[in-house]
Amino acid sequence: MRIITLNANGIRSAERKGFFTWMQQQNADVICIQETKAQTHQLDDAIFCPSNYHCFYHDSEKKGYSGVALYCKQAPDKIINGLGWTDFDNEGRFIEAQFGRLSVISLYLPSGSSGEERQGFKFSVLDHLLLYLQQRLTEDRDFILCGDWNIAHKAIDLKNWRGNQKNSGFLPEERAWLDKLFADGQWLDAFRQINQQAEQYTWWSNRGQAWAKNVGWRIDYQIISQSLKDKVTATAIYKDQRFSDHAPLLIDYDYNL
Repeated sequence: MRIITLNANGIRSAERKGFFTWMQQQNADVICIQETKAQTHQLDDAIFCPSNYHCFYHDSEKKGYSGVALYCKQAPDKIINGLGWTDFDNEGRFIEAQFGRLSVISLYLPSGSSGEERQGFKFSVLDHLLLYLQQRLTEDRDFILCGDWNIAHKAIDLKNWRGNQKNSGFLPEERAWLDKLFADGQWLDAFRQINQQAEQYTWWSNRGQAWAKNVGWRIDYQIISQSLKDKVTATAIYKDQRFSDHAPLLIDYDYNL
């Protein structure tokens, strides 16, 4: 089973850059998209719902903002939009597909880089999400939570870690939240199960020469439940083409839907 996640920074922009042509070549079972920046009625062209996939969008109420999507080869048993928390759900940041006992989720956590108000909202989301994920562990399910988490976990996960310790995305409180999430091994960073190399980034600022010099951050994850710990067989960050300021993260699992 292959799962792909990508923050598209505008699904229509990614399409113009060739994303859907590339996507069709990957033979992925589920593709998780964040930051569609579109309302579903604006995506009526067939390219935004390929005929060999079942396509699901969860839009932000604010036009041209946020939004998540799932493209599934197999029809899911159930689709869930949102966490049941209005302030978060109105921004279109969570969509879940259930296949038997497996849940695949496209998740887009907020950034706090625009100022204190949004950073406060981000911390509030993290508090809610941790409780939510702890509750989900009581279910007899396997989970793959894909998306842009807007947090680099450790120094190895961004180029200029010393200079970013006071910046949103690498704040001590944010990193500590991930420490807590991973603390008891119930949730795991799938990528790091088999790849411990440095300079494995998924996002680059559009400022300066960040892409050319590989001054990046690893903020896109597939976070899995402990039951999938030994199921990760291959990981890749695709950088041969640029569809967004993020790169697609591909992970293969020894798992049959």
